[in-house]
Amino acid sequence: MHVVILAEFAGVSGGAEKVALESARGLADLGLSVTYLQGIDGPVDPLLDHPRIRRLCLGLPDIWSRGALAGAASGIWHFTAAERVAAALAGLERIDALHLHQWTRSLSPSVFPVLAGAGAPVFVTLHDYFLACPNGVYYRFDRTEPCALKPMSAACIAAPCDSKSRAHKMVRVARSAALRQALAGRALHVIHVCDASQQRMGALLGGYRLRHHRVDNPVRTIPGPPAAPERGDAIAYIGRLTREKGADLVAEAAAAAGLTALFVGTGPLEAELAGRPGVEMLGWQAPEVAQDVLRRRARALAAPSRWFETGPLTVYEALAAGIPVVASERAGASEKVRNGETGFVVAPEVDALAGAFRALRDDALAARLGRAAQARFEAAPMGLDTHARTLSELYGRVLREAACAAQHAQPATPAAAESGNL
Repeated sequence: MHVVILAEFAGVSGGAEKVALESARGLADLGLSVTYLQGIDGPVDPLLDHPRIRRLCLGLPDIWSRGALAGAASGIWHFTAAERVAAALAGLERIDALHLHQWTRSLSPSVFPVLAGAGAPVFVTLHDYFLACPNGVYYRFDRTEPCALKPMSAACIAAPCDSKSRAHKMVRVARSAALRQALAGRALHVIHVCDASQQRMGALLGGYRLRHHRVDNPVRTIPGPPAAPERGDAIAYIGRLTREKGADLVAEAAAAAGLTALFVGTGPLEAELAGRPGVEMLGWQAPEVAQDVLRRRARALAAPSRWFETGPLTVYEALAAGIPVVASERAGASEKVRNGETGFVVAPEVDALAGAFRALRDDALAARLGRAAQARFEAAPMGLDTHARTLSELYGRVLREAACAAQHAQPATPAAAESGNL
């Protein structure tokens, strides 16, 4: 089987690319042939160094590196991206499945008709809400709360909800309108990474020809003994430092609980957080370094998203390492946290978080939750091999169904018709 994976980067710049890269490697290890189409030139992760993986770079610019008008135009409909994707696909051997992971930084809605015309089923992993929501996170940045509006309704278009500006919102609305046109009448397989996303997006994506599937993100684990969270000295936060992800809540709640807030990552709140007492900033770190910090320092991992985050990988990595997680009840990853057993699921509010952090100051409780977290993960592993097998089986099932449907759709030959009348 030959699978084409399309993403905007070949290095880890976020969760979507991390999943794309690990999926490519897992499928190749499983024996599949993989072509990795990289939209934007840049660093290449060693995971793609595999004899069954072929990497092609489309050499497209990041729209954020272009001027305002050029960036807006290419974000809405990038003609060059469509041409380069079409040329790359035309030069490949038979394609059995096309899998898109991210498209908003360089590709634009223009690639969807190209993918649909390639003669293979198209899969899109929903790492966010861009397929339905103009700003991509179904969140009101103007109100710091989840959105409740119907995407692309008059109320949605009028809402000043964008994280940047009203002008950005209008460009994103235009892109969503172009996306709806691009997807009209075209079959698409969407992959959800959590149950909550499947339920929510199923309601938001009415009108498209979609088939919904559920596949967990892969979790890379580090060999070795489990962590000892009872010896940890900090509440750890790993990821982009933004308000919608609740980085500010961690700092305030950890201070209220008398614990250090340890931040691994960068983002808009970096300067604000660095000035608070009891905060330690480590900046961006490579994934393996971040996991090592987590094992050595974390009494718990905090993931207090204010938005309906789909499936932050750091939550799963912490549970796999035997570290309790304090997760927002709004995040899809909270489905993997058992409240009071492997961590705590709470509202993304300072008082609720501080209460959970105070409880974790008890060494015996931290140790018990950590052991239970690792045991539950091992009972239902989410490793790369499990992820790759699940994807491969999904591709195979869809291909078999398509072949069966095509066979039944063929008109009977004269001989067959004659035989049927006997």
